[in-house]
Amino acid sequence: MRFFDALRGLFAKRTADYELDAELRSHMEHRADDLEQVGVPRKEAERRARVEFGGYVRFKEESHRAAGGRFVEILGQDVRFALRVLRKSPGFAITAVVTLALAIGANAVVFGVMDAFVLHSLNVPDAKTLWGTAYGDESGFQSYENYVDLRDRNHSFESLAAFNFDFPGLETNNQTDGAAAFATTANYFDVLRVQPYLGRFFHAADEHGSGSAPYIVLSYAYWHNRFADDRNVVGRVVLLNKHPFTILGVAPPNFHGTLMFMSPDFFLPIVNQDQVDGTSLLHDRSSQGTVFETFGHLKPGVTAEQATNDVNAIGDALAKAYPKDVSHKESKLIHPGLTAFGGPAKAFLAGLMLLALLILLAACANLGSLFAARAADRGREIALRLALGSNRSRILRQLLTEAMLLSFAGGAVGLAGSVVLLRRLATWQPFPGAPIHLPVSPNAETYVVALMLAVLCSLLFGTLPMRQVLRTDAHAVLRGGGSAAAMGRRITVRDVLLVVQIGICAVLVTSSLVAVRGLLRSMHGEFGIEPHLAMTVNTNLAMAGYSDERVPVMQRRMIEAMQAIPGVEHAGLVAGYPPLVYTAGESVNVFRNETTDLKQANAVAAPYKYVVSPGYMDAAGTRFLAGRDVSWHDDKNAPEVALVNRQFAEKIFGSVGGAVGRYFKLQSGMRVQVVGVVENGKYVTLTEDQQAAVFLPFLQWPVSNSYLIIRSRREAQPLIADIKRSLKQLDAGLPADVESWSSLMDVVLFPARVATAALGVMGAMGALLAITGIFGLATYSVSKRLRELGIRAALGAQRREILATALGRSLRLLAFGSIAGLILGLLATRVLASIVYDATPRDPLVMAGAVLVMLLLGLVATCIPARRALKVNPLVLLREE
Repeated sequence: MRFFDALRGLFAKRTADYELDAELRSHMEHRADDLEQVGVPRKEAERRARVEFGGYVRFKEESHRAAGGRFVEILGQDVRFALRVLRKSPGFAITAVVTLALAIGANAVVFGVMDAFVLHSLNVPDAKTLWGTAYGDESGFQSYENYVDLRDRNHSFESLAAFNFDFPGLETNNQTDGAAAFATTANYFDVLRVQPYLGRFFHAADEHGSGSAPYIVLSYAYWHNRFADDRNVVGRVVLLNKHPFTILGVAPPNFHGTLMFMSPDFFLPIVNQDQVDGTSLLHDRSSQGTVFETFGHLKPGVTAEQATNDVNAIGDALAKAYPKDVSHKESKLIHPGLTAFGGPAKAFLAGLMLLALLILLAACANLGSLFAARAADRGREIALRLALGSNRSRILRQLLTEAMLLSFAGGAVGLAGSVVLLRRLATWQPFPGAPIHLPVSPNAETYVVALMLAVLCSLLFGTLPMRQVLRTDAHAVLRGGGSAAAMGRRITVRDVLLVVQIGICAVLVTSSLVAVRGLLRSMHGEFGIEPHLAMTVNTNLAMAGYSDERVPVMQRRMIEAMQAIPGVEHAGLVAGYPPLVYTAGESVNVFRNETTDLKQANAVAAPYKYVVSPGYMDAAGTRFLAGRDVSWHDDKNAPEVALVNRQFAEKIFGSVGGAVGRYFKLQSGMRVQVVGVVENGKYVTLTEDQQAAVFLPFLQWPVSNSYLIIRSRREAQPLIADIKRSLKQLDAGLPADVESWSSLMDVVLFPARVATAALGVMGAMGALLAITGIFGLATYSVSKRLRELGIRAALGAQRREILATALGRSLRLLAFGSIAGLILGLLATRVLASIVYDATPRDPLVMAGAVLVMLLLGLVATCIPARRALKVNPLVLLREE
């Protein structure tokens, strides 16, 4: 029915057109008849009738407006005319579309990432009522015993689940591969309210104490990649670090765990994590790293504030009941997904979004300037249309239609590019083998934002010529005595727009230089280690079935085997992860030797703890400041000893020299003697404040998961082959991943590199916009003053004077905009610091670099207009006059 209604409307509109045409023609024919009756020849009578009647099309449009409607038809006429006009200026159209595509595309990409990480919740049912417990720094780390008490004693949550990370080796068909897993509580899937894709999940009923639930649930991606979509995988037994586990099921495709950026390979019950790793931390209340995050749904009617108070009350009670093991921090509730990474991620994305909006504003200023200049060039056309009876609103609507077409074309191109980039980001793996998952994908919100930005851009730069059109004097322009845009000395709208654009671009260029400078500082700082000539070997002996006393024996054999490789200068071992790799060493509470009440509140420091072997410091490139290294005699039968860094020695003992031979206590009451002091270093991030660190001998603190550190000046590939060969000779089933220490630091350098890349791209876009803006104004200035330049050249003006006349205004505007941009860059230190740690535009090199870049941009942008000005031939110009 709608189709036939539209068809009838179309025929009715055509009938009305025919009737209107006939009515207008009849008026002219009647007038011609009257003139013919008084003796005027027929042809002359028809001509006079047409002249007296006036603009036929204008009367027809006024009749349509009086009758109402025809909006779509008139819009179609405007669009067709705008396309014809833009087709005559392909350079202007392409420049406008590319500029808008870059600006809208950049904003769409940044919004897409922000939408995925900040605006959207986890992809689970009822995510908005899901809350996680966090402490002062948005970290949820706590012990498993504390989690159990919080789960059983709270009155606010329907149920509380928790998870942690685990990296076991999974063996099937005599093939063992390292994997990333979430060790979760048995009620994990029930709390999240997700359903299995295949088989079933484990539940609270499957858990009956430590080591009682040897089950795993595969993620959909891991099932697809590792098990080739084999539906018979349910019920199969696999080995995790040589321990048998049964595959219960497969998670749904759209479920990637409870961290937005990490997708585990499988899930295993946390009560079996000790069995897999060969540790016993589940019942150690002082082990605050057993649980990474706790979360659950609030009960109906319970507010977040009430739940926060409930959690804090339980924390206070635990701190009083277990003063040695629990030091309560003020808790708060956050939505799961980013947890401890939420603050930096949100600050980074907010700063990036602000800079993307600056790019959009600069692009609109650029196009506004070009559009105003284009309207000035079309001044004679506009005056002629006004003289022929067109009204100013129709002309303004036509200009706005051109702006809308350019905006929608630029938005479409920018959106297409952003869709491609967001899909690439969704599959991006910045670290080989790491379970990184970026949940970014183009969705309806991204498309709506791109459309809104396109409309906003068209309104911003499309309405700028309005004042020009409204003040156009048609008679003066047609007589040649006026101009739609005279090139006088007064400040014009185009001048203001260019200064704004250059100022914004200077901010973007400064930001990119700040990021580059920060990255260079981070890569060449004092780390307390020398990673450049060191290779690392990740060996988890639990994967090979080693446990108890066999672990340190095998680790010593591995160290000796590495030292025997030709060309190896030093070899040592560090348990867990080395400094600046993936995560920090575990923090431990340290007390003065004379302290007797060993509750956490009396701890004098909480240094990072590393367990190391003899020779590790030499292999790591860490300098000794006093004392000796740990030795092979520092075993379980010897008194407990430790190495400390300078920060530890000065904080606990007052000086480096006074630390050697002194004692401190651990939480357990164990007295440890300091036998050596080493230089300070970086342990978690490159920009952290100086932290205390303690290094304990691995023979007194055995751990199965460790990294061998091998220092050698040999080429990497032959050395790696020799390392693997030596380890195979010790045990053919020994897992060993060999990498350079520098490559392992990619995770730590990743934020700085991403920030540098993002700001570098935006700085390049700002530079491109600055070039096009300056080039456009300089070219327009030269083209409008060619006759004046020719006269000056004929009168003997020097090349320098011609250039000053042609480009002086553009260069002055460049200088004003650059100065304004540098000042804004100095004021934007806080914004830049949210993107690049310790960023400051006050660095003299950054300031000098920004000034130099803006000068180079000015030279590049004015090069072609300058050549055109210098090639002015006065004879040709005067002959044309």
